Amino acid sequence: MGFKYELLQQQDSSERTAPPAGARRKGPSGAKGGGASNLRFSFICLVISASLLIFLLGAYTDSFHPIIDGIAGKLGYHEKIYAVVIDAGSTGSRVLAFEFHHGYLDGRLVLDYELFKQSKPGLSAFAERPEDGAASIAKLLEEAKMVVPQEKLSRTPLVLKATAGLRLLKPDQAEALLAACRALFKTSGFLVDEQAVEIMDGTDEGIFSWFTVNFLLGKLNGRNTVAALDLGGGSTQVTFAPKDVSQTPLYKDFMHRVPTFNSYVEVFTNSYLGAGLHAIRHAVFTHQAAENQTKLASECVNPIIRDKLFRYGTGQYYISGKENPKATTVPVVDYELCATTVRQKLLPTLKPKPVTLKQHEISAFSYFFDRAIENGLVEPMLGGETTVGHFVTQSREVCANPNADQPFMCVDLVFISILLEEGYGLKAKTPLKLYKKIDGHEISWALGCAYNILTSRENANKH
Repeated sequence: MGFKYELLQQQDSSERTAPPAGARRKGPSGAKGGGASNLRFSFICLVISASLLIFLLGAYTDSFHPIIDGIAGKLGYHEKIYAVVIDAGSTGSRVLAFEFHHGYLDGRLVLDYELFKQSKPGLSAFAERPEDGAASIAKLLEEAKMVVPQEKLSRTPLVLKATAGLRLLKPDQAEALLAACRALFKTSGFLVDEQAVEIMDGTDEGIFSWFTVNFLLGKLNGRNTVAALDLGGGSTQVTFAPKDVSQTPLYKDFMHRVPTFNSYVEVFTNSYLGAGLHAIRHAVFTHQAAENQTKLASECVNPIIRDKLFRYGTGQYYISGKENPKATTVPVVDYELCATTVRQKLLPTLKPKPVTLKQHEISAFSYFFDRAIENGLVEPMLGGETTVGHFVTQSREVCANPNADQPFMCVDLVFISILLEEGYGLKAKTPLKLYKKIDGHEISWALGCAYNILTSRENANKH
């Protein structure tokens, strides 16, 4: 990983000089022992001043630095630095244009502003039309150019990282899409290199997401970092810093050292390909179906649903609900039968299981957040805290009520419930903090990616 941070050390270089040998201290006339009293008072003042200085330096990162940095910004000492990241996901493409400055005292990157825009469908939907896929990205680049000043365009790095959507395509289809985007980038005016357009490794996706959450929460300098759960369309990522790696030898091949501002954190991360929300839908809907069958019936869809369109990759499927012989008056999903199918498709993909995840404070986002707000588990604008048990309870309620407006909500919530409880080993009462934004900034691996690009370039220029 390229995260790099150099903390400028500040030292007190003042020295006290001793009086010349044989010199006599003179106290105030008429005040016997007054010299000793003054010396004692001066010493106490020195101790108090030193203590205050140590306290300020210790609290520097959390309180002192932002104050000084804010003053410097108002006086015009900040030079703006930009980076643009295209997140080419399985269900949509997003552009994030970031504006940073270097902290006035310590030189760290401070995030000032970001642009977030998205378009649908995802890049993988253009597998047969790569030029059209590149055109969808070109529209997002125009949005980014509204943020980056023209004179800084050629010094602003631009990258496109494709995730599970392109990983699931045929290699020649994925490469055609990437080639079309590379051609676009060469004429964009941004700073690009040979690795500017690529399919991102799932490990980077997990680490960048973890970095983003902890960066925005201000936890990168402490030991109490939070775990990051990212649920996408084609895969899901779990990243956290185990309290004792020696307890879990199965983590050995999934541990990575992530540089933070002035230290390192050892994190476990894994991207479970095929365990994304849309990937599990596809696996469940095609369960026991013929290979090229596109009209499908599923036990995880209410019987009132008929021929509802579901797109996955380049495929189009028409989904109907299966009749439930156990239902009496109202058509409902057979919950246990649905859960059995989801388990069969999901649990084999979760290797190794993150068995110590339950020891950590957990932040969940992406589809975790989306499904939570759609079901009233947290506030739509602010996010909030819910529990694993609330997801389970809500899944049973949704599956027991016919709803043509949300035809796949039952399978989605059953999947999320089983993922959290049986896949990750969390208890029903385990709290989940669900975010879309922190302090106005989007929760996305893109921020960690942008930080990595800028710090890596700066470190390379130093050597």
